[in-house]
Amino acid sequence: MKKILILSHRFDPDIGGIETVSEMLATAFVEQGYDIRLLTWTVGESTKEYPFIITRNPGVKELIKEYFWADVVFENNPCLRLAWPNLLTNRPSVIALHTWLHQTPQETLQSRMKQFWLRKARQVIACSDAVRKGCFPEAAVVENAYNEKLFRQLPGRAKTKDFVFLGRLVSDKGVDLAIQAFHLLRTQSSEMASSTLTIIGDGPERHALQTLACDLKVAAQVHFIGSLQGERLVSQLNEHRFLLVPSVWEEPFGMVVLEGMACGCIPIVADGGGLPEAVGTAGVIFKRGDVHSLVASIRQLWTNTELQQQLRRNAVQHLEEHQSPLVINKYLELIKAAARAS
Repeated sequence: MKKILILSHRFDPDIGGIETVSEMLATAFVEQGYDIRLLTWTVGESTKEYPFIITRNPGVKELIKEYFWADVVFENNPCLRLAWPNLLTNRPSVIALHTWLHQTPQETLQSRMKQFWLRKARQVIACSDAVRKGCFPEAAVVENAYNEKLFRQLPGRAKTKDFVFLGRLVSDKGVDLAIQAFHLLRTQSSEMASSTLTIIGDGPERHALQTLACDLKVAAQVHFIGSLQGERLVSQLNEHRFLLVPSVWEEPFGMVVLEGMACGCIPIVADGGGLPEAVGTAGVIFKRGDVHSLVASIRQLWTNTELQQQLRRNAVQHLEEHQSPLVINKYLELIKAAARAS
């Protein structure tokens, strides 16, 4: 096996978890001597140069040609519009699951089609045990990696700020819950009267969230700083003590937990989906959607320096287990095994 065809329905310049994983794996596989081609529906122009061929918005002939070229197909999240040629070519395939098959309790035609497609794969990989249980119990679990070269603690950087949220400002992310909890903590505890909350990210809920902060009279302490990337994001995370991940939907994993942890933040996360796996024993877990549970978790940490030190010690091993070389090797071994079984 030398030729791996990677399917990534979204890719750079789009920004997201699937895009990040596809780039990480494709680049690493090339470095290990494999011939890589990547298919995506993303049509925007990238500012980066990649050591593999990218075909954007491929036509039918291009799709079929790439499948005949490949020794094995790696589908980074189910993408039936890119994957259907394998009904003709029957190449060994590996499918990674990075999210739920359907977003509602009821099955849909699309989710049933995806289940059919998963059963045809030689190997299915789930990004968390929660996704495995919820989507495909026979899947192998390979938790996500983080970019350890980027997300790191900066020498000499003092943590002068308290709480930070990182993510899109949409209702699923529970930012309103974080603001409400922050308000309750400030009003109920004099020792937290000078605390701050930084919101990193943008999205359709931004105005409503800013209005909420004004209504609760914490607008001066809740700072909306927009989206950040790269070193600017790392620098900002390094200034904070605690990362809030109050998602009200069940996150499949939660790579942001690892990124914040790597920058020295202690994560406080909701108990839904794969977030408890993402945080391991290096953070605190509260009941999803429950503002009083979030308040209690923050209070538990705020003055307990011994607990904070223990969680930071636990983070060292947890982060080592999620560094990219280890995760890349797990993916590659499963792909090689699928190719050998053909």
